[in-house]
Amino acid sequence: MKRTDDRLLPLLLLGAQTAVWPGADLFRGTVPAGDDLFVASLVAGLVTAALCLRRSKPVVALLPVAAACAVGAAALPTGATAASGTAGVALALFTVAAERDTFTAVLCVMALTAWQSLYGITLHGLSDRDGLDLVLTIVLYAAASATGMLVRRSRRAQRASEQRLKRAEIERHRLPAVERQRMKRELHDVSAHHLTAVVVTAGAALGLRDRRPELADQALRFAVETGREVTRALGAVRAPAPSREQRPSPRERLLGLVAGVSQVGHHVEHEIDALPDDAVGDAAYGIVREALTNVARHAPGAHTTVTCRYGDARTEVVVTSAAPPAGSPAHAAGLGSGRGQGFLRSRAREAGGTLTSGPTAEGGWEVRAVLPGRIAAASVKPSVPWRYRLAQVTAAVGLVLQPLLPLLLVRTEPTSTGPGVSAGVLFALLAAGQALALLWRHRAPRTTLGVVCALALLWPAATAVGQYTGWVLLPSLLSMAATCAAVASAAARAAAAGPSAAAGRPGLSLRAGPVVAVVVHAVATTAALRHRDASFPFWALAAGATAQAALVVGAAWWGGTLRGRHRRAARSAQAGHLAAWTEEAVRDAWAERRRIAAGLETTVLARTADMVAQAEAGRLDEVAERARDALAAMRALLDTVRDARATPSLRPQPTLQALDLLGHQLRATGRDVEIRLTDRMPRRLPTPVDLAAYHACETVLAAGGEEPMVVELDVDDDALTITATGVPDTERHALCQRLSARAVVADGTVVTGPTGPVRVLLPLTAASAVPQDDEEGQR
Repeated sequence: MKRTDDRLLPLLLLGAQTAVWPGADLFRGTVPAGDDLFVASLVAGLVTAALCLRRSKPVVALLPVAAACAVGAAALPTGATAASGTAGVALALFTVAAERDTFTAVLCVMALTAWQSLYGITLHGLSDRDGLDLVLTIVLYAAASATGMLVRRSRRAQRASEQRLKRAEIERHRLPAVERQRMKRELHDVSAHHLTAVVVTAGAALGLRDRRPELADQALRFAVETGREVTRALGAVRAPAPSREQRPSPRERLLGLVAGVSQVGHHVEHEIDALPDDAVGDAAYGIVREALTNVARHAPGAHTTVTCRYGDARTEVVVTSAAPPAGSPAHAAGLGSGRGQGFLRSRAREAGGTLTSGPTAEGGWEVRAVLPGRIAAASVKPSVPWRYRLAQVTAAVGLVLQPLLPLLLVRTEPTSTGPGVSAGVLFALLAAGQALALLWRHRAPRTTLGVVCALALLWPAATAVGQYTGWVLLPSLLSMAATCAAVASAAARAAAAGPSAAAGRPGLSLRAGPVVAVVVHAVATTAALRHRDASFPFWALAAGATAQAALVVGAAWWGGTLRGRHRRAARSAQAGHLAAWTEEAVRDAWAERRRIAAGLETTVLARTADMVAQAEAGRLDEVAERARDALAAMRALLDTVRDARATPSLRPQPTLQALDLLGHQLRATGRDVEIRLTDRMPRRLPTPVDLAAYHACETVLAAGGEEPMVVELDVDDDALTITATGVPDTERHALCQRLSARAVVADGTVVTGPTGPVRVLLPLTAASAVPQDDEEGQR
């Protein structure tokens, strides 16, 4: 983000201060004293130097600026620090609010406000008639800090938007490669593990056929069960579930894996902790599965130990195998594809860990992975260092105690002895009340505007009680500052929401606030003018006050509307980019998945089905041969999967089986989305319904904001129901229009209300215009 030179504003401020004093006195022919010029030069130099460093050390820079201005105000003539003491401190406060957190900014404003109050009371007391400068200073400080907070919030939102777009663009190119790598790894792990176990079991049974004939029946039953499991697992590889709800925990999956390996003659000891159901748990399961498969291939019968420890700092996964027994035949030797170690390291790396493997001193083999632990996996917001908080408190105490600095100098002013409380104190109390009300402008905008307008009616009374004799319109303008802030905030929210948010709401509600504000301030200004000078006709005063209020409030409403429209345009542009990149990424990854799945159908799955048929027929020799053929087909399929393969120009349209790709892409860009499929969802749907359902899910998820969103798919009464929760109210109306256009293709309907979930109903009895397996038709 481009910024101006940090030295520009301090130098401009120095020039303005020079023009005010001593420039104005020199222009009138008055030469200031040499001592005053020397002290003013020191103060101006210190303020300018500190402000030049305000971005790197904003809180530290605020201290010398405020202290130097306090000393200068006590030791120098009036106006000698008018620009540097007011605009300089305001600039420092703006930088603190823009560069630091809200707590720091509020602390500095409160400290400076306390300093200003104590300093004013020390010099003038509570009965001074000209105490309005205190209110003006406080309003200036609050305005500078509020502006800095808005700038910081805008910068943060812009950075977040840029990062999200950058992640989306990166993931757009990564998703096809990630999907290709996932399928390669899963094909290798599933096929290698199960089919290797069949080869080992069948080979052992054939070798012991004469001495233990019962092993042949066990090997045949194991081949049938394993072949069906391979078919089911490879089906899950082709269409992974988008939700983890129905999956067993990682520990249960690991225990089942160890139990399955133990059934084929391997002695495996294990110590497995409960693991998280995330990337760490998936990586641990994949590493253990591949390591046990390698043991079955290269060291059959070897004693093996599996250890999974989930700690705070890290997760350790260790698979250690001893040397194989002497004379044990390696029935699965030579069946590996040579990719196992690479897939192991990629699993650990994707989970944020490392993996090493190598021989042990006893002649065995060990695979050791170190993955993130409990604390590393949790998203804990970093706390602020205590030294930084100590510096904040020190700065606040120093600022509050600054009224003691003028007392160290030889300068006294008579304290006013007038009766009563000054108008400045009353104005300060009213301004503080309005500022506190503004803190709730986002949560309760109407209540905030009502409180601000009610306090605005008290400003004429404060003017009369405090016997204010200054410019009569100044209190009215000060009271309108908070009202303008509330009106601008409401206008920005309404404009950012767009016309769809106002659908179904009365049109008067959006404009009632500014109208009420104009009426209230017109009444307050008229009362103040009437109290000061009754020579003008009442209608003229009322007309002038109304025109002034309408002009100021209208400008605030217009400015807020422009800001809201700008935010809405930026949000729409970002949503358009994200939706386009998400669609492109999912289509490319889906095309890659279909390409690999097509080869899987004709190679590994066909030979696995043949293996099951031979096992059911009782041909153990053919079972081992078919299992070896399936492994060879798997290696050939992996060889044909090239990382640099170009995506075809004609790509199949994604269906509900691509929901996992859609969820992965959205989560990779920082969105919190969850896609659930109930147990009643069939494996196949009519093609029009399948395509319409996917596009409906894609449309719903594209309309989400920062809040979590959940999309659930269920089938009931011959209709597919898509229920989306977490839809922003500002996007509900436009989303329903887009969903209706998507659902009409399958004779569907959209059901929603002012709040709550959005439902899309797609009848399953819709005529199928495209054959279920016709890929060209889906394209």
